[in-house]
Amino acid sequence: MAYPRKLLNQNESVELDLRPHWWFLAPRLAVLVLAVLVGIYTATRDDPPQALVALVGIAVVAALIWFGVRYAQWATTNFVVTSDRVIYRHGVLSKRGIEIPLDRINTVVFNQSFFERIIGAGDLEIESAADTPSVFTDIRKPSIVQAEIYKQAEDNENRKYDRIGANAQAGAAASSGLSIAEQLEKLEGLRDRGSITPEQYEAQKAQLLR
Repeated sequence: MAYPRKLLNQNESVELDLRPHWWFLAPRLAVLVLAVLVGIYTATRDDPPQALVALVGIAVVAALIWFGVRYAQWATTNFVVTSDRVIYRHGVLSKRGIEIPLDRINTVVFNQSFFERIIGAGDLEIESAADTPSVFTDIRKPSIVQAEIYKQAEDNENRKYDRIGANAQAGAAASSGLSIAEQLEKLEGLRDRGSITPEQYEAQKAQLLR
């Protein structure tokens, strides 16, 4: 299940939306396959004992349910990197989650064993201001995720500086002696270039018209 877009902030975009690595499912899948193979072997024997058939059948059903629960956990877990934050949500019937604003992230560390490097899995540890580190396991290609988090954090910081600069430019235009029409034209140019948001444009416009 993809991360719900209705939970995003205004002007926020999803850059990564990941499920846990397939290794998250591997142990229980192996048990299920083994149970099915034993079931097939038992069913193909000549006149197997009914008690043994029943026992193997119960084992196959139990392994299937055990794997089904794990798959449901996999399908309802999201590790999301947006233009504003890192989001981790999980839970089948009830939901739990953590959100870390990009501007609060200090360090992102990834850990991979030799085997995890081969299969492309690993763990991420995110240190943020005034919080204990958050550890996320079974992340796909953690080094790439680490780089993307740093990239989005830098872009987020640059957008803040751009908005500050745009507001300063808008304020300077308002105090420069230009006519209302000329000031509105400058504001429209800032909005069209993306230097200010539509909301900032409307606020400055309302202020000028007042």
